[in-house]
Amino acid sequence: MDLGFVSAILPELTFEELVDCAAGLGYKSIEVCCWPLGKAERRYAGVTHIDVDTLDAEGAGRILDLCSQKRIEISALGYYPNPLDPDEEKRRVYVDHIIKVIDAAALLGVNKINTFIGRNKYLSVDENFEIFHHVWPEIIWHAGERNVKVGIENCPMIFTADEWPGGNNLATTPAIWRRMFSEIKSDHFGLNYDPSHLLWQHMDYIKPLYEFRDKLFHIHLKDAKVHKDKLDDVGIMGFPLQFHSPKLPGLGDIDWSSFFSALNDIRYKGPVCVEVEDKAFEETLEDRKNSLILCKKYLDQFVI
Repeated sequence: MDLGFVSAILPELTFEELVDCAAGLGYKSIEVCCWPLGKAERRYAGVTHIDVDTLDAEGAGRILDLCSQKRIEISALGYYPNPLDPDEEKRRVYVDHIIKVIDAAALLGVNKINTFIGRNKYLSVDENFEIFHHVWPEIIWHAGERNVKVGIENCPMIFTADEWPGGNNLATTPAIWRRMFSEIKSDHFGLNYDPSHLLWQHMDYIKPLYEFRDKLFHIHLKDAKVHKDKLDDVGIMGFPLQFHSPKLPGLGDIDWSSFFSALNDIRYKGPVCVEVEDKAFEETLEDRKNSLILCKKYLDQFVI
């Protein structure tokens, strides 16, 4: 397993500065964010460390040369929109950009991208699967043609009032993953697994590692702390951020020893990338770099 981090936490750095930072902190890889240029609608989005709209063979060569010099791998390209958005025009824009990210991954020889399935938050799971059938076969077929694996993150995207009632990502539970993978059978369709989202949903975050071992393309390392007093006050139907907080690995409720033990059991050899979303480490660039230092110090006991 190679320890990396998600580049969204360092949006002000250029790609060159990002790679220098990763190497200087002792990381081995980076999940590189590839949003379209422009302002994002939410935190941790809209970060463009590689502009796939303009990437060509020459630019890919420069990127790969720099990574080689610094001994940094690109674990995956990341772009997390809502491909099942109720607005069909927005949906098409998102899907078109996912296709570009897939092409960029192939050009770079990375062969992994991470994204969301998306969701129409006003519709049921079954109704969303009807849209899924219209949207996702095209994407996964293209990924297969380009020999790129698509890892779907399991974040429900239901943290704020504008994401209520159903959230903006369908792929949140093992039951839904089984259905996704049975309805689109492909070796290029899998998971970018984040245990923290299962924890705050009060679900087993270790057991699915065994069942979905062949679908684990990429892993996000983020912790979460459930505040029992707040949960007792608002209940599980409250907005999730009313009763839990994203934390750095080791500062929340995840049992990381058991988690990595399970990864070793299933012989997982893929990327493991820190995803920093801890508000205690957001105010300055120095704070965010320090968060990466703390994460590496803690996780080095599990990752060689």
